[in-house]
Amino acid sequence: MESVWDYPRPPRLERTAARVSVVHAGQVIADSDSCWRVLETSHPPVYYVPRDDIAAGVLARAAGGSFCEFKGDATYWDLTVGDGRVPRAGWSYERPTPAYAEMAGAVAFYPSRVDECRVDGELVRPQEGDFYGGWITSGIAGPFKGGPGTMGW
Repeated sequence: MESVWDYPRPPRLERTAARVSVVHAGQVIADSDSCWRVLETSHPPVYYVPRDDIAAGVLARAAGGSFCEFKGDATYWDLTVGDGRVPRAGWSYERPTPAYAEMAGAVAFYPSRVDECRVDGELVRPQEGDFYGGWITSGIAGPFKGGPGTMGW
């Protein structure tokens, strides 16, 4: 069992061989065993999928962006599947800071905005709130930041 309170700050970037999949509207959006996990104190892991392991034509650049003090400028992506569009379903760091350079262009998906995310076949529970986008599995213990009243701790 991993406790999110044992994760570091600044966050640690690590490769994972776990099979990560994202499904929306009946379509496999991403399927990879070459992802990165970002581990940060009080947050469930965020999985970043290499762009080559994401279905062609499903990402459209979204308006706006944000800034992470550790990783740099984030780019947001809408998910387009059939006639549907999910605004800001994922994000990436196209030119991250040097400590996170190896994950440049990989996309993280908000599990709350797609139909299904899995890690090694286990269905992911989305991190509460709409800011962090962490992936909660049975091997991760909280409490987790993100829900109402937790932004200040």
